[in-house]
Amino acid sequence: MIPDSRDSAAPGAADKFDDEHYPAYTMGRAAEMLDTTAGFLRSLDEAKLIEPQRSSGGHRRYSRHQLRIAARVRELVDQGTGLDAACRIVNLEDQLHEAQRLNAELRQSD
Repeated sequence: MIPDSRDSAAPGAADKFDDEHYPAYTMGRAAEMLDTTAGFLRSLDEAKLIEPQRSSGGHRRYSRHQLRIAARVRELVDQGTGLDAACRIVNLEDQLHEAQRLNAELRQSD
Protein backbone atom coordinates (compact mmCIF):
# COMPACT_ATOMS: atom_id res chain seq x y z
CA MET A 1 0.00 0.00 0.00
CA ILE A 2 1.29 3.47 -0.89
CA PRO A 3 1.03 5.94 2.01
CA ASP A 4 -1.60 8.59 1.58
CA SER A 5 0.04 12.02 1.22
CA ARG A 6 -2.61 13.38 3.58
CA ASP A 7 -1.42 11.04 6.32
CA SER A 8 0.67 13.14 8.75
CA ALA A 9 3.05 10.21 9.45
CA ALA A 10 3.81 9.59 5.78
CA PRO A 11 6.08 12.59 5.00
CA GLY A 12 8.32 11.98 8.03
CA ALA A 13 8.71 8.31 7.24
CA ALA A 14 9.27 8.94 3.54
CA ASP A 15 11.92 11.56 4.32
CA LYS A 16 14.03 8.88 6.01
CA PHE A 17 14.51 7.14 2.66
CA ASP A 18 16.29 10.21 1.31
CA ASP A 19 18.21 11.09 4.48
CA GLU A 20 21.78 9.89 4.03
CA HIS A 21 22.41 10.31 7.77
CA TYR A 22 19.50 8.15 8.90
CA PRO A 23 20.93 5.05 10.66
CA ALA A 24 19.10 2.45 8.60
CA TYR A 25 21.64 -0.40 8.44
CA THR A 26 22.53 -2.95 11.09
CA MET A 27 26.14 -3.94 11.54
CA GLY A 28 25.55 -7.27 9.82
CA ARG A 29 23.88 -5.68 6.81
CA ALA A 30 26.54 -2.95 6.61
CA ALA A 31 29.34 -5.53 6.71
CA GLU A 32 27.59 -7.56 4.02
CA MET A 33 27.14 -4.51 1.78
CA LEU A 34 30.80 -3.55 2.16
CA ASP A 35 31.98 -7.17 1.83
CA THR A 36 33.88 -6.87 5.08
CA THR A 37 33.61 -8.07 8.66
CA ALA A 38 31.82 -6.67 11.67
CA GLY A 39 35.28 -6.39 13.25
CA PHE A 40 36.37 -3.97 10.52
CA LEU A 41 33.36 -1.76 11.27
CA ARG A 42 34.07 -1.96 15.01
CA SER A 43 37.66 -0.86 14.34
CA LEU A 44 36.37 2.27 12.54
CA ASP A 45 34.21 3.00 15.57
CA GLU A 46 37.21 2.52 17.90
CA ALA A 47 39.29 4.83 15.68
CA LYS A 48 36.49 7.44 16.06
CA LEU A 49 36.21 7.73 12.28
CA ILE A 50 32.56 6.79 12.27
CA GLU A 51 30.41 6.64 15.36
CA PRO A 52 27.26 4.68 14.58
CA GLN A 53 24.08 5.40 16.44
CA ARG A 54 22.79 2.75 18.80
CA SER A 55 19.42 1.08 18.74
CA SER A 56 17.41 0.85 21.94
CA GLY A 57 18.99 -2.59 22.39
CA GLY A 58 22.52 -1.16 22.05
CA HIS A 59 23.18 -2.46 18.52
CA ARG A 60 25.16 -0.33 16.10
CA ARG A 61 23.20 1.29 13.27
CA TYR A 62 24.92 2.85 10.24
CA SER A 63 23.83 5.52 7.78
CA ARG A 64 24.56 5.60 4.05
CA HIS A 65 27.00 8.43 4.70
CA GLN A 66 28.90 6.31 7.21
CA LEU A 67 28.93 3.37 4.82
CA ARG A 68 30.51 5.54 2.12
CA ILE A 69 33.24 6.54 4.56
CA ALA A 70 33.79 2.90 5.55
CA ALA A 71 33.93 1.90 1.88
CA ARG A 72 36.63 4.52 1.22
CA VAL A 73 38.70 3.25 4.17
CA ARG A 74 38.23 -0.31 2.95
CA GLU A 75 39.47 0.72 -0.50
CA LEU A 76 42.62 2.27 0.99
CA VAL A 77 43.25 -0.73 3.26
CA ASP A 78 42.82 -3.09 0.30
CA GLN A 79 45.50 -1.07 -1.52
CA GLY A 80 47.93 -1.73 1.33
CA THR A 81 47.46 1.35 3.50
CA GLY A 82 47.38 0.72 7.24
CA LEU A 83 44.07 1.26 8.99
CA ASP A 84 45.26 4.24 11.05
CA ALA A 85 46.74 5.91 7.97
CA ALA A 86 43.59 5.19 5.94
CA CYS A 87 41.43 6.80 8.64
CA ARG A 88 43.70 9.86 8.67
CA ILE A 89 43.58 10.12 4.86
CA VAL A 90 39.79 9.98 4.89
CA ASN A 91 39.66 12.67 7.60
CA LEU A 92 41.99 14.90 5.57
CA GLU A 93 39.96 14.32 2.39
CA ASP A 94 36.82 15.32 4.29
CA GLN A 95 38.48 18.48 5.62
CA LEU A 96 39.68 19.38 2.12
CA HIS A 97 36.19 18.94 0.63
CA GLU A 98 34.68 21.07 3.39
CA ALA A 99 37.28 23.82 2.84
CA GLN A 100 36.61 23.75 -0.91
CA ARG A 101 32.86 23.98 -0.27
CA LEU A 102 33.29 26.95 2.06
CA ASN A 103 35.65 28.63 -0.41
CA ALA A 104 33.12 28.25 -3.23
CA GLU A 105 30.37 29.57 -0.95
CA LEU A 106 32.45 32.63 -0.06
CA ARG A 107 33.21 33.30 -3.73
CA GLN A 108 29.50 33.24 -4.55
CA SER A 109 28.67 35.73 -1.80
CA ASP A 110 31.18 38.32 -3.12
